[in-house]
Amino acid sequence: MLSVALVTVLIPVVIAYFVINAYKKPKNFPPGPPSLPIYGAFPILRALGKRDLAKSCRKLSEIYNTKVLGFFLSIYPFVVVSGEALIREMLTRDEFDGRTDIFVARLRSYWKRLGIFFTDGYFWFVQRRFTLRQLREFGFGRRSACLEEVLDNEIREMIDMIANGPKYPAEKEIVKGDLVYLHMCFGMPFMNGLMHVMTQTTLPRSDYHLLWKMSENAMKFQMNTDDFGGAICLTPSLKDLAPNLSGYNKMREGSQYMLDFFKKYVEEALATYDESYDRHFLDSYIRKMKEEQRQSDKTTYSAEQLILTCVDYMLPSATGVEIMLSMLVERMLIQPEIQERVHEEIDRV
Repeated sequence: MLSVALVTVLIPVVIAYFVINAYKKPKNFPPGPPSLPIYGAFPILRALGKRDLAKSCRKLSEIYNTKVLGFFLSIYPFVVVSGEALIREMLTRDEFDGRTDIFVARLRSYWKRLGIFFTDGYFWFVQRRFTLRQLREFGFGRRSACLEEVLDNEIREMIDMIANGPKYPAEKEIVKGDLVYLHMCFGMPFMNGLMHVMTQTTLPRSDYHLLWKMSENAMKFQMNTDDFGGAICLTPSLKDLAPNLSGYNKMREGSQYMLDFFKKYVEEALATYDESYDRHFLDSYIRKMKEEQRQSDKTTYSAEQLILTCVDYMLPSATGVEIMLSMLVERMLIQPEIQERVHEEIDRV
């Protein structure tokens, strides 16, 4: 009887505790949804927009009638702004340049803070500035006759594959009669073009399957996380408790392929490095790395950082660019008038 009475008293107390904490916010914290146990507002965001968490935030902004939305994901406070003026202000202020040190970021970078995407502060500034400057020397982000020739050849190969059909076994998965897997097909010029910028070499058409696998694994990594990193970032123990359900195994597999792919190029560049001249971007980075390491043990330059830099610059070419082009083709099929305007501009230019 005593235990029943104790439980009867404890249950309302526990419920009251969670309800009070659900709506408890720091002083001056923006309005937003309540925080549920363990995951905070994460289940609410997923319920409102499934994988489209930007859509969820827009809905919550409307519900709470605010352009500055505040909520907690687990123990971490988040503030989301909407509206052109606020977004522009946020993106131009230095105090918002930081990157959260999350599980997913370390998963893909040897369990360290490396690369360009997920680093900040002095490390990010030095690495981004140096790599962009050196990449430009080899044609990235500017007019380059050599790179344009490479891209022209890659586009011709892409058109030949679509018009004349597969030449190699892997291409049979990309072009099947009148059906074309545009996402993969569009990726080759961009991915091989970037390979030329970084290594001054491209993969021949017979090896396109290696780049297609790169694209597949990049998508595998991205599709198993979300805008806020996913539940595994809030409870990293899920990698041991539910490695498949949490997406850990697929993220690990996807990121490992990209790391291994560029690791071979970096190791080869290190083994054949000649101080007398720079053959490509990798050599430029290695030269700087060796100079820094001779001067001090504390440096932002390392072979692992070079690998992650290559992965980060390749990621948009392996996923985002071809997806946008595929959606553009879809839009032109739905709205032929857009197709006519695009065709007219191509003819004019």
